[in-house]
Amino acid sequence: MIQTEQHGAVRVIVIGNPPVNALGAAVRQGLAEAIAKAEADDATRAIVLRGAGRLFSGGADIREFDQPSIEPFLPELLDVIEAGATPVVAALHGTAFGGGLELAMACHYRVAAPSARLGLPEVRIGLLPGAGGTQRLPRLAGIEASLQMILSGDPVTARQAATSGLVDRVIEEARLTEDAVTFALEVAVPGGPRRTAGLAPTLEEGAFERAAERSRRQAGLDAPVACLEAIRGAVELPFREGIARERALFERLAKGRQSQALRHVFFAERACGKVDDLPQDIRTLPIARVGIVGAGTMGGGIAMNFLSAGLPVTLVEREQAAIDRGVAIIRRNYERTARRGRLTQEQVEAAMALLSPSLAFEDLAACDLVIEAVFETLAIKQEVFRRLDGIVREGAILATNTSYLDVDAIAAVTRRPSHVLGLHFFSPANVMRLLEVVRGAATAPEVLATAMATAKRIGKVAVVARVCHGFIGNRMLEPRQRQAERLVLEGARPQDVDRVLRDFGMPMGPFQMADLAGLDLGWDEASSSGGTLREMLCERGRRGQKNGRGYYDYDDERNRTASGEVEALIRDFAVRSGITQRAIPDDEIRERLLYPMVDEGARILAEGIAQRASDIDVVWVNGYGWPAATGGPMFWADGIGLATVVAGLRRHGGDTAVSNALAERAASGRNLVS
Repeated sequence: MIQTEQHGAVRVIVIGNPPVNALGAAVRQGLAEAIAKAEADDATRAIVLRGAGRLFSGGADIREFDQPSIEPFLPELLDVIEAGATPVVAALHGTAFGGGLELAMACHYRVAAPSARLGLPEVRIGLLPGAGGTQRLPRLAGIEASLQMILSGDPVTARQAATSGLVDRVIEEARLTEDAVTFALEVAVPGGPRRTAGLAPTLEEGAFERAAERSRRQAGLDAPVACLEAIRGAVELPFREGIARERALFERLAKGRQSQALRHVFFAERACGKVDDLPQDIRTLPIARVGIVGAGTMGGGIAMNFLSAGLPVTLVEREQAAIDRGVAIIRRNYERTARRGRLTQEQVEAAMALLSPSLAFEDLAACDLVIEAVFETLAIKQEVFRRLDGIVREGAILATNTSYLDVDAIAAVTRRPSHVLGLHFFSPANVMRLLEVVRGAATAPEVLATAMATAKRIGKVAVVARVCHGFIGNRMLEPRQRQAERLVLEGARPQDVDRVLRDFGMPMGPFQMADLAGLDLGWDEASSSGGTLREMLCERGRRGQKNGRGYYDYDDERNRTASGEVEALIRDFAVRSGITQRAIPDDEIRERLLYPMVDEGARILAEGIAQRASDIDVVWVNGYGWPAATGGPMFWADGIGLATVVAGLRRHGGDTAVSNALAERAASGRNLVS
């Protein structure tokens, strides 16, 4: 894992631990030995430390956080490196993240290739840099830059790092080792190396106040508060006392439920890409051109994923006005991103040049993957697939973007059910990370593997689901929505139900979500009987945000206010239904909304719709805004206890009995997330 090379008077130590050169126990042991040998060699005037492959180091091995510690510990190893008499130069390329950057900061000097990105992302898993990062970064880059990097977790470029003082010199990528060796000889002068711990941090006026204001958006999270406290230690305390404060804060966070939850999500997002019954060496199909049927909001958003990844897209619509509108929206979205500085105008034009709008299905013939994004009606989707099956080349993949419908019934109208599956993008499709990959009964293994590889190519977090109504996410949404409607009939107001979920950490409540999606989604005016609250609202012309009247009233800026008309309608409906209304406490609202979701998740697991409980958590965190700091519904339920969930379901009396899948786990003391 550790290799050494002698370049004259400079010892080059190379960290090799694929895929990210993580600083696990074996790497730390090897690094300690290599440094000690170089220090003991009188012919070695300086040391260069670099990473093998494409990057310096992705940081600590997070899996070790929940295991017994193995010496040498990273903080102690970094202290040894910094205290050494032989100057150590970190040569950075690719990424230097987390413990990798902390290692670089413990070195006496840093050089970086222009491509290097440096960051401390620990706050994203509920931690703070725990190997001296909160103390060394302020001494190199100042308090302002340190607060920005540590509280956001966002990386900086090599040029930005050089401007702040974090990096001493930017050097050529192709000559990384050679130029680092040259630099090491320049700094190997009498008087000893420069040690970061001996530097004084630069405190810009108002830096902490500005950081506190920015971190209000992270209210309720423990890690940002601890990060601020640790960084203050760099200003208020001597280095050693600041390190002690950092370590105490780190250990407190690491044992806390928030960090455990965020680490669960971290590993769950990496596990969800593994399909249990697919061999690792399975052949995938080439995807060089993508076709999309439907240029509406969803179709256009889907197209942007592929255009941004450099894949040409043929976008088909029935009418010229629809295709023109769709192309205009795509361009407008790209232009907005460019104005925010996230794209150059050249990148915008390059993406748009890959788009081929068309009114002819025949133009999809040569596509390798065609995604249907038309109206959510089975008969319409089946007709689209019949047409595609007769046009698109044999061996190409046909995918439906359905949110609920039977993928097998759609595949059955084609002569290629083995090459049909669901690709359920979430709106807005060009922004949301989640992609549910729905595996049909006949979907071929190589087709599924290709879909998963393509999802990764376009930057999505893909979760495999089997076929059922609503798959994973929307299937769990339905019992929550039923409970929400029962709650308002029993006396809770829509705004109270929504508030309870927002207080829990969700971005919006069920009635806000219904208004956003449109109350008339799936509603048929011809067959409507006013038998449900939603039907009654639609019959009154209350269709949601689209016309300014749903469960809420909306102004021209779509700001919502409680609707007296809706509250009166709910009261009248309750009276006609024989329901006595009462005040309902927040705890009951929360339990009645969330516990049925957990029960449905247990059913999904038992039926094999999802591969693993953590996949369900990935769906809800990335597709529906479930607060990541609770780990997702399955991890959260384990934390409060499955017996508590079962007791709550029985106490409140849900629409159906508690599932055997959940009741048996609770009775046996087993968790959902193993």
